[in-house]
Amino acid sequence: MNLDKIEDELKEIEEFLAEPDAYSKPEFAAKSKRATVLREILDLNKKIAQLNSNLEETESLLNDPELGEMAKDDAENIKKMLNESNEKLEELLVPHNPEDDKPAIIEIRAGAGGDEASLFAGELYRMYLKYAEKHGLKAELISQNENEAGGMKEVIFKISGDDAYGQLKFEGGVHRVQRIPVTESQGRIHTSTATVAVLPEASEEDLEINPDDLRIDIYRSSGHGGQGVNTTDSAVRITHLPTGIMVAMQDERSQQQNRIKAMSVLRSRLLERKKAEELKNASEARKSLIGTGDRSEKIRTYNFPQDRVTDHRIHYSRSNITAVMDGEIDDIVTELKKNERELAKE
Repeated sequence: MNLDKIEDELKEIEEFLAEPDAYSKPEFAAKSKRATVLREILDLNKKIAQLNSNLEETESLLNDPELGEMAKDDAENIKKMLNESNEKLEELLVPHNPEDDKPAIIEIRAGAGGDEASLFAGELYRMYLKYAEKHGLKAELISQNENEAGGMKEVIFKISGDDAYGQLKFEGGVHRVQRIPVTESQGRIHTSTATVAVLPEASEEDLEINPDDLRIDIYRSSGHGGQGVNTTDSAVRITHLPTGIMVAMQDERSQQQNRIKAMSVLRSRLLERKKAEELKNASEARKSLIGTGDRSEKIRTYNFPQDRVTDHRIHYSRSNITAVMDGEIDDIVTELKKNERELAKE
């Protein structure tokens, strides 16, 4: 770690932030956030130096007949604080991916398993809403398609806030549930799946779309939307002709609102497709780091009879599945981020 370089970068940013009109410039938010990270790095470095000094002093007392036992306990506590501080510093020193700050567009679709799969998809949706609430993130429903069993055939929503995509980007893939459905009279365990896709919201600057490449169809909404939903042609279906990717929106009463939402999802899917093509030429380490991009990749199993959730990518298991379904997945997110940092070193 080059402290001089970090201090120079911080000084340069602080000079920018001190300018009278800095807050009105588009880069203000990003630079302000970067300054916070740099200050935290410098503070942690000082803390680690002090802890190392304290540890050295404490270990010198280990053989003292009167203070030895106390020194042993103190040394263990200091080592624990050192490990935590070093892990945090390591996390802060990882080069920041600008995409991590973007809102995450999450698409959940029921997979194999009929009604049970749709119920599980709905539970995953609730899990992410609870997680967002616990972390001060904002959730916005884009589109949903429920079934008669009360589950979700498909739901698309956006999570925005600090490090939104960075926190949720590892959730993409096939989630598998093993349990006895309420409709199962024989008490047999069923296996069902739901597919989750997590995309960073793409802006117009990220990806330019030629209007001539789009076919836009307007039609009458059906299903959700409340009173008056069927009285106007407000539903929108946009097809990107070169790729065949199609997005349909009908949840809003306004045709314009449905068009905006459809374009947002379409742009994000096209950016994902572009990145997948670039990935073909990436190194194997990079492929391991961000996954294959294949939505058929089984990433996690929720085993209710055994009260166990297992993430297969990092071979990490935990109990208390009820808490997990209530959005308490911080430990899983932390382990996945740690794995990302380890792979980035390779």
